[in-house]
Amino acid sequence: MERDLRLRRERDVRVARSRGRAVTLGPYVIRYLRNPATPDANRYTVVAGKKCGGAVQRNRLKRVTREALRALHPRLESGFDCVIILRGTVEELPSTAVALDLLTVLFQRAGLLPQDGPTPGASGS
Repeated sequence: MERDLRLRRERDVRVARSRGRAVTLGPYVIRYLRNPATPDANRYTVVAGKKCGGAVQRNRLKRVTREALRALHPRLESGFDCVIILRGTVEELPSTAVALDLLTVLFQRAGLLPQDGPTPGASGS
């Protein structure tokens, strides 16, 4: 994930976690809140607690999630701070494809991803 797309300041993360709306599915919780940035831009952060495993497992989960976010980012509605909270283990998120599927459903539920748009990797007729 590019540096300018990351939500880096602790205060911004705390505000998004406390005031943002939540959507949950499996090992993910997404808290999202409209941000005051001009021009509209999304910022993301990925949080994995110690219940996800040791440092190696937590970092792997975050890498897999960031890679899925990189694929989804161009299709998402702009102007939001998104905190993706991991509560699962490596067994629940074995690959980027699984993470991409889960995040697609979550962002559709949140209303940040249009449901009628083409899916990545889908072949047209």
